[in-house]
Amino acid sequence: AWLSARAQGGKIIMRVEDLDSPRVKPGVTEKMLDDLEWLGFDWDEGPRAGRPAESDKHYIQTQRRDYYLQIFEQLRQKDLLYPCVCTRGDIAAAQSAPHEDEHELRYPGLCRGRFASAAEALERSGRAPVWRLKVAPGEICFDDLLFGRQCADVFKQVGDFIIAKAPDNPAYQLAVGADDIAMGVTEVVRGDDLVPSTARQILLYQLLGHAPPRHGHVPLVIGPDGKRLAKRHGESKVAVFRQKGIPARHLIGVLARWSGLDCPGDASPCELVPLWSWQKVSRERIVITPERLREIELAK
Repeated sequence: AWLSARAQGGKIIMRVEDLDSPRVKPGVTEKMLDDLEWLGFDWDEGPRAGRPAESDKHYIQTQRRDYYLQIFEQLRQKDLLYPCVCTRGDIAAAQSAPHEDEHELRYPGLCRGRFASAAEALERSGRAPVWRLKVAPGEICFDDLLFGRQCADVFKQVGDFIIAKAPDNPAYQLAVGADDIAMGVTEVVRGDDLVPSTARQILLYQLLGHAPPRHGHVPLVIGPDGKRLAKRHGESKVAVFRQKGIPARHLIGVLARWSGLDCPGDASPCELVPLWSWQKVSRERIVITPERLREIELAK
């Protein structure tokens, strides 16, 4: 995302998506920003962007609940939402970005039209309801910057998906889409595990009367088991490489070569900008193996 924006002379926004409170540990945001700065990345808007500290809250999702409530009300006034009490599992799942290795069942609309209000849903079921978006049948298509034309029928694949746990407590799809609109985001670059989310977010942009940004999904770095990196895959965090004394320039150079860029040696992110091209980016996922980890540690 950083290279793509810098190559096009664009503005980079650092947004802290910390709504998944059970998984967000104290101090994680500061460590993340420290690692990015150590690697040589910078940004034009967001925490540590040289603006007054009080402006940071505009880029931290847990401090933007009033704004999400406004977007929620816009959708509710258009009769696009309804309360749902079907399962507790859906409530937990709504707080995180869905990934391809997490099974997601299609919701058949059992609560659509069932309750006149959230209060009625609570009284009749004894459960605090979540809120779902009414989804209409039909394909939503977009041109991915790396993988080309992508189409999905959200109604057939997932049905009426969860948009909020409560009016001021949005699910991933609502928070990300609303923030993109508010911040004027024109290009989103993220992992290919989030391709299924894109059609849902484009649907939200359309319902809110905004044109969606361009999207580019890049292959993930994964473990030998084919799953996203996690503790089970060993010490592959940036902070660990820092502690081992691996120079940032070496790590950046290795990652650039894995990604398909013509980087002959160590480099900083700024030095890679002239080499950037979507045509060069690998379409294959990168598997972390002992050999690849040794390639990183050769600089010790």
